[in-house]
Amino acid sequence: MTEEVIKKLCYTKAEIDAMIAEAVEEARRIDEASMAKHNREATIISMILGFTALALFVDGLLRILGIIPPFMHLDVNVIDQVKEQIETDILDDVIDKVRQVPIKKILSR
Repeated sequence: MTEEVIKKLCYTKAEIDAMIAEAVEEARRIDEASMAKHNREATIISMILGFTALALFVDGLLRILGIIPPFMHLDVNVIDQVKEQIETDILDDVIDKVRQVPIKKILSR
């Protein structure tokens, strides 16, 4: 084989280096495009999940506070129970403590 035939059949080192550089650059472009697509889709999914979680939290909070009526007859309103507990137990305890304070001794000082 002559040198001319070898040049026609084979690539030179410079041509191989250029092809490798082009392939690496194409791989980088593909990687950047796929990462941008992934980040965009992940952001959209995170926004949807976050909005859904926030909406469910607010719904539960409003149902507990009694602003929204019960769903499927599951009453989770605790405001009435807390109010009754305060009125019966805590106020009675506070009134008993106030009655135990010797007001005449305090005022005579």
